[in-house]
Amino acid sequence: MTDLPDRLSLDPRSPFHDADLLERGVGIRFNGQERTNVEEYCISEGWIRVAAGRARDRRGQPMTMKIRGTVEPYLQIPADAADTP
Repeated sequence: MTDLPDRLSLDPRSPFHDADLLERGVGIRFNGQERTNVEEYCISEGWIRVAAGRARDRRGQPMTMKIRGTVEPYLQIPADAADTP
């Protein structure tokens, strides 16, 4: 967990987007439960952003809501396993 950033976003327009890290797979454990629908997270502030149903904003992006709690990100594929073919 030490090589994961404090904040990470799936949106490529965001300054917190890291395509290389997302390619390896980042899992989120939020309040002790596995979450698969997380759009963005922040460990230090203790929140995740998830899609709010099927609603879209005027630019066609999913509407999101911020949920507060304990955020525990982890890598799904370790660095040494990602390098081997």
